[in-house]
Amino acid sequence: MKTIGFIDYYLDEWHAEHYPKWIEQASGGTMKVAYAYGMADSPSGRTNVQWSEDKGIELLPSIAEVVDRSDYIIVLSPDHPQYHESLAQLPLQSGKPTYIDKTFAPDRQTARRLFDLAEQHGTPLFSSSALRFAAEYAGAERAGIENIISFGPGRYDNYSIHQIEPIVSLLGPGVRRMMYTGTPHAPSWLIGFSGGRQAEIHHLGGGCPFSLTVSYTSGETNMLKADSDYFGLFAGALVRFFETGVPPVDPAETVAIITIIEQGFKTMETPYQWVELPSE
Repeated sequence: MKTIGFIDYYLDEWHAEHYPKWIEQASGGTMKVAYAYGMADSPSGRTNVQWSEDKGIELLPSIAEVVDRSDYIIVLSPDHPQYHESLAQLPLQSGKPTYIDKTFAPDRQTARRLFDLAEQHGTPLFSSSALRFAAEYAGAERAGIENIISFGPGRYDNYSIHQIEPIVSLLGPGVRRMMYTGTPHAPSWLIGFSGGRQAEIHHLGGGCPFSLTVSYTSGETNMLKADSDYFGLFAGALVRFFETGVPPVDPAETVAIITIIEQGFKTMETPYQWVELPSE
């Protein structure tokens, strides 16, 4: 049995609640979340002690102990990426395969520092939205894509990654510029990629399912709705990463995703004007 350690801002949150079961199922019972650390207690839910007792997961008093006793590490804090750099310092120096939950980092420079630290210490690292692994998206033809239009629910700050991740997985990290094109209740962005390719993201509220319309230079168009069990598929990819130490996501793509998210906030200040994105 291989053990996994959770490191979180606070443990009573949706990802920490569900990941243990998904991982155990995806690994056929060969991996188990055994240890956890929370920086603070949830402001509106169970304390870390209560969560650990309910889940049967041993709560440890420090990040160092979680890293020392675990075979693999998951840094959670999915809705508070501003804490990822401090929570991940010891895991990324451990050499043990480490997954950092979405959204990977609050900005491009932090994302690059995290990957640099992992590389310096030989620590396998990746991060991703589970939507990258949706069967409908993962199985899409990549050659000849000219345009992608994406729709989804949620706020831009913590849900945009679920639209941007699949787009970058299909178009690659060659993002060049973007502009804000939305309205107060339906924010949207246009993103320019290398070679004149473009993508749009639209946040249309809670009743809008995740979907992509992909257009090709051939004139063909595919409409893709994420109906598959993408969380289960993500858990399978996570287990394979822990087993092999081989990240399933190119760091350049993750940095590009974070760059888009960071710059998207800035483009809202100048609607309908292209903003050139950093590439170095």
